[in-house]
Amino acid sequence: MTGARWELLRALGAVADGPADAGTAAAALGLGAASAAEHTEVFVLNCPPSASVYLGPDGTLGGEGADRAAGFWRAIGLTPPTEADHLTALLSLYASLGEAAGETRRAATAAALARSQAALFWEHLWSWVPGYLDAITDVGVPALTGWAQLTWHAIAAEYGTQPTPARLPLALRAAPAAAGPDGPLRDLVAALTTPVRSGIILTRHRLAVGAGQAGVGHRIGERRYTLRAMLEQDPPATLTWLGEEAQRWERRHASRAGGDTASRADGDTASRWWTVRAARTARFLRASAADARTRASESADRPG
Repeated sequence: MTGARWELLRALGAVADGPADAGTAAAALGLGAASAAEHTEVFVLNCPPSASVYLGPDGTLGGEGADRAAGFWRAIGLTPPTEADHLTALLSLYASLGEAAGETRRAATAAALARSQAALFWEHLWSWVPGYLDAITDVGVPALTGWAQLTWHAIAAEYGTQPTPARLPLALRAAPAAAGPDGPLRDLVAALTTPVRSGIILTRHRLAVGAGQAGVGHRIGERRYTLRAMLEQDPPATLTWLGEEAQRWERRHASRAGGDTASRADGDTASRWWTVRAARTARFLRASAADARTRASESADRPG
């Protein structure tokens, strides 16, 4: 059963890799296979499976977020792969550490491997994967929604096996300032599209949904371009939708923060951190929407 546990995690990770490997892994897991177009829609255009996008200070691939993951590989004596923060690589490494700990006959070695595995889990998996899987379900590709649900159950099971961490993951402790009112529009857009700053994950798909709900034109392009265009067209309506989106994410994070994921009496500190950040963003956006409506009303009442 332990061997099956590690193979399950490897197979789940493989689905997030290239479309060819994803099809083979999905079949092994008993999941429907996503088409190449669906795989690209989810893992390339909406939800890149790299920790740096969700934990990095800029909300983009590479940079400090990727360097932090690569540093972990080096710290345990391994050469990091090209994409050291990719979900496929991280789940495979996690499985390999668990496998090695179970196979060694030396208690000290097993303990060291178990510590490394726990550090990997809390610092580089649990710190972002639960919210990431929520974002996958938002895109609405049935085969990959099933994969996200199965991955969630597997990750939640691992949560229950790992010792309670002494502190928050470094990426959360060192996170830049949350989204706030200071600075020009481009800074607000950057903050809202950086998960570790806003507490939310704004995918291309959700921005398209938001444009429809706000009644503004959806300009196809890079997410920050799209969001900036929405805010320029109708600030009150766009800010109102963004506030509702932040509240939706706050509820998601809160559902994991109270201790129901496993039997931890103190709950999940990382999820509490994400809850607080999303809640702050929601409050700020509600206030900003109210201010924008007031300004729009005053402008309309002003004599031409």
